[in-house]
Amino acid sequence: MDIQPLLAFLAVAETGSFSGAARRLHLTQPAVSKRVLALEQELGVALFDRVGRGIRLTEAGTALLPVARRLRMDLGEARRVLAELDGRVRGTLRLVTSHHIGLHRLPGILRDYTRRYPEVHLELGFLDSEAAFQAVARGEYELAIVTLPPQAPAELDVRLLWQDPLPIAVSREHPLARLERPTPAGLSPYRALLPAARTVTRMRIEHWLAVQGGFTGAVMEVNYLETLRSLTGIGLGWSALPVSLLGPELKVLDFPGGPPSRELGIARNREISPSRAALAFEALLPPSSSNEC
Repeated sequence: MDIQPLLAFLAVAETGSFSGAARRLHLTQPAVSKRVLALEQELGVALFDRVGRGIRLTEAGTALLPVARRLRMDLGEARRVLAELDGRVRGTLRLVTSHHIGLHRLPGILRDYTRRYPEVHLELGFLDSEAAFQAVARGEYELAIVTLPPQAPAELDVRLLWQDPLPIAVSREHPLARLERPTPAGLSPYRALLPAARTVTRMRIEHWLAVQGGFTGAVMEVNYLETLRSLTGIGLGWSALPVSLLGPELKVLDFPGGPPSRELGIARNREISPSRAALAFEALLPPSSSNEC
């Protein structure tokens, strides 16, 4: 079987559209459609139902999906094994991270890695941490550098790299900035600027608030931490921000017991043998958890 139609099927199933699959595969949409049609004709079944402008997997497509993912992982491992027969660090490393970690934690590591291992083709993707975990579990990426959840998926090995405190901060013009001894209960009259619900970072902040006595005020949800910092800086509310985003326009509020915190780390699929390229990258990461911000 030609593997390209199978990869096209996976891309459509995982992105939810032919256009999304085309972007992922760097192909035109008609080319993706042609590959999926060829696979359907070879198997003798329809893999997708076209419903209006959307698509959904048929029963046959749903049955094929886990098998196709396993084949993709096996193919990737076969390519790695053959590429590494001579012991050199080369091939492809598919790495996924969040925008914040990619901007504030990885630039120096990526610089050193690409200088040391110029024969490695680095493919860097950006996803929310929750989506990155699932992408590694499916074999789409070999490594993820992400915010760690309280409990990682069973198929993933994870390692803590950094503790990441999230101090409560406000604009220096905000009413909370004028309080000599702010209390967690005193946050409720003011709007909170927080990451989206069900993200790991949001859950960490909400757990801290619950331990401190709860928060009953309004919440504005924003996905990107850099945007949260900007909105906090102009006085729209208070937020919990990484130390790397704090600036002179913000005031940190001190609370008993310290601020909320999250954990940043690395994840890889335990069912896939790590490539030399992945092992070389991991060797450049902190050997154990660090409090550095």
